[in-house]
Amino acid sequence: MKVVTFGEIMLRLAPNGYYRFFQDDQMQATFGGGEANVAVSLANFGFESRYVTKLPTHAIGQAAVNSLRYFGVDTDYIARGGERVGIYYLEKGASQRGSVCIYDRAHSSIQTASKTDFDWNKIFEGADWFHFTGITPALGGDMVEICKEACIAAKNLGVKVSCDLNYRGKLWTREQANKAMTELCKYVDVCISNEEDAKDVFGIEAENTDINSGKLNKDGYKSVAKQLADKFGFQKVAITLRSSISANDNDWAAMLYDGDDYYFSKEYHLHIVDRVGGGDSFGAGLIYSLLSGKSSKDAIEFAVAASALKHSIEGDFNRVTVSEVEKLAAGNGSGRVQR
Repeated sequence: MKVVTFGEIMLRLAPNGYYRFFQDDQMQATFGGGEANVAVSLANFGFESRYVTKLPTHAIGQAAVNSLRYFGVDTDYIARGGERVGIYYLEKGASQRGSVCIYDRAHSSIQTASKTDFDWNKIFEGADWFHFTGITPALGGDMVEICKEACIAAKNLGVKVSCDLNYRGKLWTREQANKAMTELCKYVDVCISNEEDAKDVFGIEAENTDINSGKLNKDGYKSVAKQLADKFGFQKVAITLRSSISANDNDWAAMLYDGDDYYFSKEYHLHIVDRVGGGDSFGAGLIYSLLSGKSSKDAIEFAVAASALKHSIEGDFNRVTVSEVEKLAAGNGSGRVQR
């Protein structure tokens, strides 16, 4: 199976451990970004994974490309040009202190991209699936139109399209998101959301839920999923369900609506090492499951298990295998040493 993802990969700078910014004089430099994280997960699962973006030709841009090639991701259609790689600074939270993410991505190469940078018919040759997130059109410039061209090309070629709504208030307003995503979601087959995105982008929310208190009304998300599917004609809607006890401890589950029934996964109690990329690992797990022919119930269990494992791994990328995910999905979550 071949999956194409499209978005921005960034340089991630993070203090060691749980230090605050500049409490220590060192930072870890790695790469990550929504759709790049999905591409890496799918490559680790054994799929052909192609990542599309735009990066400068200098050493930092090449290092970003190399970080993807390390995992076997196809980077042949990454456009080159522009002057900078976007940066984000991450301070990991602990206990009642939440994590902090600061973006420095204005005028990055992908934000200066034009329609002529991407030949979508070539990019989608042999592809089975296309994935993007709501972060990509939020980057400004021509990105909404470029995403639309990609979606139209995918649909014309019979390629399934998935989108993680991923609303980012630091990138655009709710009104801008609603206008752009209402247009783009016309082409989407599988929608991924969380307890906040459906409300922020489309004003659709679950009743009797307070995400800040950690109390989620799971049944309320049945209505959210159905409203999204009815509005856009999505074949499937997946909603991740995070109950945040503290920055370190979350309860994690998800629901999948396939137009007929609602499937809730088992719930995992997570002691978090690094939660960035958790949603992306869920999306990758769902794409893998659906393309592999898993049932709706097995698909949501695999996706949640993949994401649960990601929360135990430093960095944006989920460095796990199919067998590891399947063991956890089957109930082996003791964390005992594997000998």
